[in-house]
Amino acid sequence: MPARASALFISDLHLQEAHPRTTGAFLRFLAERAVACEALYVLGDLFEYWAGDDDLGAPYHQSILSALRAVADAGVALYWIPGNRDFLTGPAFARAAGLRALAEPHVAEIGGQRIALVHGDAECTDDLNYMAFRAQVRQSAWQAQFLAMPLAQRKGIIASLREGSREAHTSKSDEIMDVTDAAVGALFARTGADVLIHGHTHRPALHQAGGKRRYVLPDWDEDAEPARGGWIEIDAAGAITRRDRDGAAVPDGA
Repeated sequence: MPARASALFISDLHLQEAHPRTTGAFLRFLAERAVACEALYVLGDLFEYWAGDDDLGAPYHQSILSALRAVADAGVALYWIPGNRDFLTGPAFARAAGLRALAEPHVAEIGGQRIALVHGDAECTDDLNYMAFRAQVRQSAWQAQFLAMPLAQRKGIIASLREGSREAHTSKSDEIMDVTDAAVGALFARTGADVLIHGHTHRPALHQAGGKRRYVLPDWDEDAEPARGGWIEIDAAGAITRRDRDGAAVPDGA
């Protein structure tokens, strides 16, 4: 039997009942891939949205959380950084899934490498409207007020915000919605890391400059043409491999 991978990294699955193929791909990944690693890092936007931990009992959510818990029960360490779609996940969510929530940025020492981990939205600093919105909704007072609303009301507000976000994206350039060099440089300086892994932008790639490497995770969508998905793997020796949705290695230049 091959040795366990030291760590796997995923993000931006945007799981929802309306996308059963993507859900199925994720469940297979957990049962076939994640269960055979030492640590799984989920770097945000696991769900299309999360209205609060009082929605844990929804059957769909239970199916996802139970699958994650099964991986944790198999001895895999699960780590979680919330994204811009599911930043309202709380302690009950983490307990149900068997995840350990991490503060952002998180620095992990894996295979002899110092690796900084973030979701990626905080580094899109040219998108001034989004940055202002993010600063507002990440305030504890705003979250407490929002979570005090009835669950149905919260879901209605989130649906409106998602529609507004889709409309706003049509008028924004890809560059505005991407991370900035300045934010990435500041993150490297702050953490002392030589490697950064993040998601959010849905623009999977490896960027190299000044001896630093920035890996961008793919989003998952089994209904797209072509279908999208994949993860990053680090082995015990510290080698980093980008993998496509079928597990095949992705060349560094791709």
